[in-house]
Formats: sequence, C-alpha cells, structure tokens
Amino acid sequence: VPVMIDSSKWDVIEAGLKCVQGKPIVNSISLKEGEAEFLRQARLVRRYGAAVVVMAFDEKGQADTLERKTSIARRCYDLLVDRVGFPPEDIVIDPNVFAIATGIEEHDNYAVDFIEATRWIRAHLPHAKVSGGISNVSFSFRGNDPVREAIHTVFLLHAIRAGLTMGIVNAGQLGVYDELDPELRERVEDVVLNRRPDATERLVTFAE
Repeated sequence: VPVMIDSSKWDVIEAGLKCVQGKPIVNSISLKEGEAEFLRQARLVRRYGAAVVVMAFDEKGQADTLERKTSIARRCYDLLVDRVGFPPEDIVIDPNVFAIATGIEEHDNYAVDFIEATRWIRAHLPHAKVSGGISNVSFSFRGNDPVREAIHTVFLLHAIRAGLTMGIVNAGQLGVYDELDPELRERVEDVVLNRRPDATERLVTFAE
C-alpha cells in the first residue's frame, strides 16, 4: 500500500520523499503559486519516483465550476505529461468537493459539477485517476450524522459511476445505498444531483 505524504509545506513533502520506501503519493501540488513552481515540484516528485495528487487550483483560486475544473485539469495534465514527462497513470486529479445544501444557490450544483468533472477527466485525460474528499460535500449538515452519512453514500455512488478511482472517506461512517431509508435516499439524491429547486428545503425539513 503506498504511503501518502500530505502537507501544505513543500519542504515537509520533500523531507518525506527522501525517507519513504517504495512508491509514495504526494498530496499535493497545484498551480496556486504559478506554472514555474508547479513544474519545479512536479520534476522533483518524478525524480523521487512518486505519484502525485493535483488539486484543481490555479493562480485565480480553487475551481468551483465544471468549466474551471476541467480547464485546470487539462492544463495540469498537459504540463505534467508534455513538459515533465510524468507517467499519466501516476497523475491523480482532485477536482475539489465543495459543500452542497448550504442555502446559497450558487452552491447547489457543486456535487454535480464534481461528478461531471470526474466523468470528463476519465474520458479526456488518458490513464489519469480522480480523487476527492468525500465528506466535504455534507459540511452544511454537521452534527447530523445520519443525514451526512446518507449524503456521502449517495454522492460516492454517483461519483464512482462517473469514474472516481479513489476518495477520502471514513469507512466506519459509510452507509450502503440500498439500505438507506427510501425517503431519505430520495431527498438526498434530489440535493446531490440538484434535481429540484426546493431540494435543500425538503432535506432540511426531513432532517429536523
């Protein structure tokens, strides 16, 4: 099982790369600090023989729409493969999981955008993998574990169907889709897939 070296500080990541045995995964690099720094870090990751998680983040910030997610993913993939010579099968793209059902209309399509970005990456960026922090999607229901677990279960199922290859999950708090309460499952699916304008209100009412 590969060790994942996770830090927001590059010097910490590189210290780990110098010590770990086998083939690790670096989490993560992005275009946040510009193309030159992205390429520098990517070349070092390749030299150490590691795979890499690439966040959908550029000089303008985190990608929060399908268009931004796919354009940044394409840019990063092309830089890694064409400029660095990175093995495409060692690229793991994280298109950013954001919270839904926050009451802010602009957030309603966040889960759908992640799912569709996953589908696009698997179709257009050969051999690249896709990851995401699944629990981020349910932050608006903090304190209500049954609803959060249902959201994770539904979201993860649709993301896997779209091509998600790995995800950060709490395995002890992950339900089985077919075993969810039917009414809860329907309301959660309406929210996750943004199927109706009153989906959030209906789920909140049910949760209460």
